[in-house]
Amino acid sequence: MNDDQLLRYSRQILLPKFGAEGQQSLLDARVLIVGLGGLGSPVAMYLAAAGVGHLVLSDFDTVDLSNLQRQLSHGMTDIGRPKVESARDTLLGLNPEIEVTALGQRLEGEALNEQVRLADAVVDASDNFATRYLLNEACVQAATPLISGAAIRMEGQVTVYRNRDGGPCYRCLYRDGEESEETCSDNGVMAPLVGMVGSIQAMETIKLLSGMGEVLDGKLLIIDAMDMEFRSLRLRPDPTCPVCGGKG
Repeated sequence: MNDDQLLRYSRQILLPKFGAEGQQSLLDARVLIVGLGGLGSPVAMYLAAAGVGHLVLSDFDTVDLSNLQRQLSHGMTDIGRPKVESARDTLLGLNPEIEVTALGQRLEGEALNEQVRLADAVVDASDNFATRYLLNEACVQAATPLISGAAIRMEGQVTVYRNRDGGPCYRCLYRDGEESEETCSDNGVMAPLVGMVGSIQAMETIKLLSGMGEVLDGKLLIIDAMDMEFRSLRLRPDPTCPVCGGKG
């Protein structure tokens, strides 16, 4: 690290369980973020500010006026622009030293598998089960950690799937036909809630990359913002899971 980097990241480097080694781990890391909406915006901004060296952004949507209530990496002048381009400009404005790759198309097939293989961690900030299923399968195959988050109305959840050592995967929790495809456009969502969930996803990603603390591995953190209550549930691998077979 050079002198400017030591100054920029000094408040993190001072942490006794993080230090210069933890910061170097972030600088050397590559993270794939899928979805640059309400969750992906704070995730990307915090990871950029914290010094994750290479962020790969994936989203095929464009910025709409209705997004601006909660998707803070976009502004009024970005309406109509691809979200990945708007977010890229915001991130480089926060930290011009990092590398940002903008993928403005739906990741699937070999393109998805390749990006997951290249990543040290994948953040699922998408808003639909089809994308989450594909991401989970690719992460299980590549043994790449997956940091998953969701938010709707006043409720949110976060968990981490390490995809190794016998832990559960996303499909152990959500099987075909058992999910309810609710959307924020139909049910609403409070803006600070997605910031809370996204910030926790960013924190878990930083912890995982740096080896600091214990991540939400095999635990589902549930947030009830209406009553401001947090609780966690232990997740178990499902031996009949069609993706990991309960082997993580």
